[in-house]
Amino acid sequence: MSIRKPVRAAVTAALALAAVVAGTVAYAATDGHRPPAEGPWQLVDRSPELVQPKALTVDRSIGEKRAAQEVRLAQLLYTFWNTGQQKYLDAAIGPDFTDNTLPAGRPQGPAGPVFASKNFRAAVPDLTCELSDLLVTGDKITARLVFRGHFTGVFGGAVGHGQAVEFNAIDIQHAGTAKIVEDWHIEDNQTLLGQLGVAG
Repeated sequence: MSIRKPVRAAVTAALALAAVVAGTVAYAATDGHRPPAEGPWQLVDRSPELVQPKALTVDRSIGEKRAAQEVRLAQLLYTFWNTGQQKYLDAAIGPDFTDNTLPAGRPQGPAGPVFASKNFRAAVPDLTCELSDLLVTGDKITARLVFRGHFTGVFGGAVGHGQAVEFNAIDIQHAGTAKIVEDWHIEDNQTLLGQLGVAG
């Protein structure tokens, strides 16, 4: 008999209990099931064009209106990364947006994510962004992301042959009064470059 489901259920229950003790509420969509339509899941915009978080933790102290705003900002931002459509980025980040972990060669401000998305999609045109975990705490939005696609373009002088790409990233977004104003991010570049065949 497989022990994966009982272990996964125990872990999910432990995380939920820890979140409640810490003053937050956490829920996860497990086994491919849609999350419930109550609790913090009421804060999620169910529009079919927006990415949906797989797991959600919400700080109850910030109030429902503010929490819903931050969840939506996250959905808009990661729908941009999922689709490459700039309208979602424009709706998510402010004009004075600052990237605090700016990679070399990427422009600062709102032009940075546009540049990064365009260049990476030239290498991986079918890139998707899964919002695996979303944590809303105060004015910070923390996300664990999984990017997937197939390397069919060109990157760093390497030509893709359709090989699968899958790597993780962690983002921390600072939400201002209306939009995201700054961020910090880290990607698993070692895994990514190895999959692209350009690891140094």
